[in-house]
Amino acid sequence: MTTALPALYDQLRQDGFAFATADTMRDLLDAATLPDWATFTASWDTLAPDAYLASVGRHRRRRHAVFAADAQGVRREPDQPHYQSKTYNTLQGDIERWFEPIVADGPSLRRILGFCHGFFGGLAPQVDRWRVEVHQFRIEARADEAGEPTPEGVHRDGVDYVLVLLVDRTNIESGTTTIHAPDGRLLGSFTLVHPLDAALVDDARVFHGVTAVTPKNPSLPAHRDVLVVTFRADATGG
Repeated sequence: MTTALPALYDQLRQDGFAFATADTMRDLLDAATLPDWATFTASWDTLAPDAYLASVGRHRRRRHAVFAADAQGVRREPDQPHYQSKTYNTLQGDIERWFEPIVADGPSLRRILGFCHGFFGGLAPQVDRWRVEVHQFRIEARADEAGEPTPEGVHRDGVDYVLVLLVDRTNIESGTTTIHAPDGRLLGSFTLVHPLDAALVDDARVFHGVTAVTPKNPSLPAHRDVLVVTFRADATGG
């Protein structure tokens, strides 16, 4: 852990993004000690369809929650909509989107949020309070229809920092994360393959996207499960 953190900090400061292997994240989260890990990962099986995305002919499942993070720690806020302007989401911007709330709010999620608070807070120590949004996503692929992890294309989320943590890949091919400069130049690419592989992104500096996923065996169910955590400085927190 002592060597992994400085390397991740250096890479994020230098490049605007970092890929963390599952082994690295397992150590940083001390994942072997989490009592609810199996329940946490199984909660992706209960995700509700994203009705907003279905309205434009695409399909995925998700849940959502909002937290606040400050010197007193990380605490859950009342359920509220997810909102992005069209500046950041040309597909579904400028609307309030209500999703089913996250129910797996136990030690695993709390430890992930605690890691993010410490890591991202170390990059911006001047921030007293963060608005944190948590998204569970399941992208399903079918024989006749690829799954789109980022249907809006290469984009920014309109926040300060992003963690994308792979939870599961079942019968899936592709799903390559690409990182781009504001002028569109490709800065790097990698594929989250193993549970706990992660991408850490400085959203103010770089754009990101994920290529479509297809089933390895078209006759079997195929999905890609990720947890996305975003941190944005909350000016209303004083």
